[in-house]
Amino acid sequence: MEFYFPTELGERLAFIGAAGTIVFGLLIMLAPGLAMSFLGLQPREPRNQGFSEVRSTGGFYVGCGLSAILLAQDWIYLTLGAAFAFSAFARILSLMSDGANEMRNYLLLVVQIALAFLPLSYVFQLF
Repeated sequence: MEFYFPTELGERLAFIGAAGTIVFGLLIMLAPGLAMSFLGLQPREPRNQGFSEVRSTGGFYVGCGLSAILLAQDWIYLTLGAAFAFSAFARILSLMSDGANEMRNYLLLVVQIALAFLPLSYVFQLF
């Protein structure tokens, strides 16, 4: 089995978006404490259920990114891009209604918009 690396610019951008999803997912899955402290979250002391939830979310990101890279289909890239676009929309809603105006939220918004744009630009043939 050969490793497939795209030759077209648009598909390369989608591939990079999926790879970025995998990297962030691995970071969240393997270092949940670091991810939680960056996000300003803390689990309760007697129970560490928060770590399980964060690791599970990281695993979800890894699975979505790997699926997009291994299958390399337009619909998979569309799903990945749409998921990040809705995540970015939810973050914008939070910035407007929850008063969560912190630099960290704006940084994560930019990351989510980039991870949405990269696969969607390939699907809608912007590049």
